[in-house]
Amino acid sequence: RDIGVTGVQTCALPICDLLTTPHPTFIPSDFLIVEERDSHRIVSAMCLISQTWTYDGIPFGVGRPELVATAPDFRRRGLVRKQFDLIHAWSAERGELVQAITGIPNFYRQYGYEMTVNLGGGRMAYRTDLPEPKAGEPDRYRVRPATSEDIPFLAETYRLAAPRYLLASVRDEALWRHALFERSEASQAARSIRIVETIAGNAVGYLVFEPRLEDQRELILRQLEVIKGVSWLEVTPVIVRYLRELGRSLAEREGLADFERLYFAFTADHPALKIVEHLIGRTHPGYAWYLRVPNVPAFLQVIAPALEGRLAESVAVGYSGTLKISRYVDGFQLRFERGRLVDISAFRPAVEEYEIASFPGLTFLHLLFGYRSIEELRYMFTDCQVSGGEYRVVLNALFPKKASDVWPVE
Repeated sequence: RDIGVTGVQTCALPICDLLTTPHPTFIPSDFLIVEERDSHRIVSAMCLISQTWTYDGIPFGVGRPELVATAPDFRRRGLVRKQFDLIHAWSAERGELVQAITGIPNFYRQYGYEMTVNLGGGRMAYRTDLPEPKAGEPDRYRVRPATSEDIPFLAETYRLAAPRYLLASVRDEALWRHALFERSEASQAARSIRIVETIAGNAVGYLVFEPRLEDQRELILRQLEVIKGVSWLEVTPVIVRYLRELGRSLAEREGLADFERLYFAFTADHPALKIVEHLIGRTHPGYAWYLRVPNVPAFLQVIAPALEGRLAESVAVGYSGTLKISRYVDGFQLRFERGRLVDISAFRPAVEEYEIASFPGLTFLHLLFGYRSIEELRYMFTDCQVSGGEYRVVLNALFPKKASDVWPVE
């Protein structure tokens, strides 16, 4: 409230939850505050929320700086930069190879971040296009609120769905319990969780949605997963009809005549979108995560099994050779022997080198995290250059374009 962040006084932001309720990965001292010496007024603050993500199934530590705020009359004094220096040091001490943040366009690039992983976006269906409740024969499935007994099922179903994406977050039972029982209802981070089950009471899936209507009377569906062997074709229509009735209930609770749209906050390859494609009235392109990777070679070493696995399934199976990756001011090289990544070392690019892949600034992160292909980067940045022949083939095999779906810890 001292900083002047809209909504803090009503706990709309997650700040109050982070400071006053148990959290699986966060304690209050993970907040930094800047205090004016004479008045003891808090004039700037931010925090670090530690978590684990996966890269093609390989776990790695992530530090999430968030809730960055500075009082207007104390801005442009370097206070946020000093806090980022400390937060980055904390994250390094915890062994976190990546930092990730969401926020305003361009701002966090000055602290070493690049917008390089898809965030949000999805497909919208208008209420008037949604099917009415089914008449006649009852559905084979129904939806109910999740309970503590469902937590193992939720954690396992989420884990098994994660390989659909390049990046995903690890959500163990403690995090599911936190989402179910330890979030205040007013928090922007609050989610409602429902179980999809057969009429006999056997859980087959779950859905996660915003507990209130958002902008323009919109009901947002954040997650929908079912277990292997269950037909998306049978389950998805049941979910859509349930959400239509839910939207009406939320609208009535909020004093509205009705809700207007159902927003599927999914990547384009989500199975449910194939079922509701005929209902989609609008596509939203979404935003992007800012990621910072202070030591790219160290991160590549951690994900080496994923890189080797991609080579083994590609036209470059058994590749032996050295790939030189230049960032113009510095670089690193990957040495492969018969498809195994045996060494990663630094090198200094030379102007006269031709067998090389060059990525200015932080643009290599776009390729590393599957956000852009080599061809897209070459179109966007003229000085993004890759040698022909095996360089392009091997890099395309190592770093294919692939969507991510990160439900972060917050």
